[in-house]
Amino acid sequence: MRRRRKRIMKVGNVLVKSRSQLDGIRESGRINTAVLDYVEQHICAGISTAGIDRWVYDLTAEMGAVPAPLNFEGFPKSVCTSLNNVVCHGIPDERTILKEGDIINVDVSTIYKGYYSDASRTFCIGSVSADKKRLVQTAKEAVSVGLMEVKPWKPIGDMGHAVHMFVESRGYTVVEDIGGHGVGLAFHEDPWVGYAVPKGSGEIMVPGMVFTIEPMINMGSPDFYVDEDNGWTVYTEDGMPSAQWEVTVAVTENGYEIMSW
Repeated sequence: MRRRRKRIMKVGNVLVKSRSQLDGIRESGRINTAVLDYVEQHICAGISTAGIDRWVYDLTAEMGAVPAPLNFEGFPKSVCTSLNNVVCHGIPDERTILKEGDIINVDVSTIYKGYYSDASRTFCIGSVSADKKRLVQTAKEAVSVGLMEVKPWKPIGDMGHAVHMFVESRGYTVVEDIGGHGVGLAFHEDPWVGYAVPKGSGEIMVPGMVFTIEPMINMGSPDFYVDEDNGWTVYTEDGMPSAQWEVTVAVTENGYEIMSW
């Protein structure tokens, strides 16, 4: 039996999802959130980042889905684990053991029946310094600030600008050249979602658009560098901590719907 071809609508280069496609993304997001919930319940000092990777792979597979990062453009693992001064794309390994006082971002992405979702949380391991706790809380609140600006027929730059202003008001910086992205029918779609952008810029948010809000918040400078050996892991230039929370959100007729967080 031939499968019906997915109908794809676009506004500019941005994919606008149909009701059935949104249903598929919603189911993918449900699995993605369940995996993050499991990690949150079990993560602790003494666990290796490779152990987190095994949790993500096994639980995702149990629910009939596939970890989206695995083999994506050569990425070797099922999840990104970004520890302390790692901004993003940390690669799990057996040698990296979580210890008291660490902060770690766990970025989970799921493919379910061809539909993609993407979310992350930053966890505090044991007793964490007040400075790190405040950074992590600010990163989470920054996503909430962004969500309040997700409204149909508004420029997406309004959301990014609001996030940037909020983070600066807390005394932190936002990484400028790495941002969010469209998601749903592929892992990375248009639009690119930046946070060092002027109000009124970027694509118009329309009902059916699905994208991630995922500002990376640094305690120090926004500058970063990429690991020359693995070509993936991004570190803060000054060695200061970084934190991030990520949500997959769909624009609706009246505002937004969270697909995974």
